[in-house]
Formats: sequence, structure tokens, C-alpha cells
Amino acid sequence: MTEVIGLSAFAHSDLPTAEVDRQQEVYDALADAVRGLVDATIRSTVPEERIRSVEERVRALTEELRAEQLPGPFGIHYNDEGRSWNWGNAVVGRRNAIAPPLELLERPGGGLRAEVELGAAYEGPPGLVHGGVTMLLLDHLMGEVGSDGHRRVTMTGTLTGRYAAPTPLGPVVLEGWIAREEGRKVFVEATLGTPDRVTVEAHGVFIIPSWA
Repeated sequence: MTEVIGLSAFAHSDLPTAEVDRQQEVYDALADAVRGLVDATIRSTVPEERIRSVEERVRALTEELRAEQLPGPFGIHYNDEGRSWNWGNAVVGRRNAIAPPLELLERPGGGLRAEVELGAAYEGPPGLVHGGVTMLLLDHLMGEVGSDGHRRVTMTGTLTGRYAAPTPLGPVVLEGWIAREEGRKVFVEATLGTPDRVTVEAHGVFIIPSWA
């Protein structure tokens, strides 16, 4: 059964958590392999004839996966044990090779933090992370912070970023916390940068929808 609420689709599943975890391991491995393929596609210098051979095999593998597939995007699934999974998400999706994926951890003092490696697939200016990618990651982190441990739904109202310095490709650290709340508005602040310095600061207002 799929329940449509606001702009999001939440699908109830009968899968027990143990089976969800097992499937996640399977798709984790596949998505990670595809991430490796993306990186290799960007940086490979093998001869052209080998590129064409790889292209044919990749297309064949893609068709093999398309033999059985969902009619649309993955959405968010949940079971009666309190487990939810959004494997198609562009930031944390375990089946999405576009996602780094971001692993969110509790931040000392409240909020969330994450450490992630951003390689060639996320390049903007030479050797640097694309500015849009940094805001994508911050937006997701801040939304998760605003949800207060998934206790409530929040949607991005406004998001403002200040680029203090370029962000080099490589290890990136994010932190976010709730600054204050006013009615249905949750004010969240966050930073992104290298392990040694903050390169991006963000301020956002996240709205608790009236239907939530």
C-alpha cells in the first residue's frame, strides 16, 4: 500500500528489518561498483577500442537490470518495526550511485555530522568540489537535523550559503545543528569543509508542513 502525503510517497512494506538489511548489503555492493565505474569513466586513458568494448558491455548489463524494475522513482519505504529506507535518494540513497553516499552520525552537543570522500565525479572548478554539490549535501544534512531524529517531517523553506573558501576534492566534513524554533519553522545552521577548515557556511529555515 502506498500512502501519498503532500509531495512525497511513503510506501508501507511487510519486509522485516533483517531482510531490509540483507538487501541493503546486496545493493550497497552494486551501487559502489557503479560509482567505481563512473570514476573510471572520467579518468580512464585506455585505448578507444577498449572504451567501445566496455560501452557495449555496460549497455548489455543495463538492459539486464531493466528486465524487472519499478515504474517510477524509489520513494521512501517503511515497515512496522520502525525501519525506513530511501535507497533512491540523491545524497544518502544506498542504491543510488550518484549519492556519495552520506553517512549521518550524531554530533556531540546535538545535531548531526558526516564525513565523506568526494572524488572526480563531484568536480566543479579543477580539483575542487562543485559548489552546487556542497549545497546539495548541506541541504540534506540540515533537513535531517530539522527532522529531529525523524520525529517530524521538515521541508526546505529557504537555504542560504556562504562560500568562505574553495572545497578541494577529497575528504569532506559536514556538521549541522538546530539554532532555534518558531512555531512550524526550524532554523538550522551547518558547515562543510575539509578536516582542517570550514569552507562553506549555511543557514536554513525548514518548515514543518501542515499535513505532517
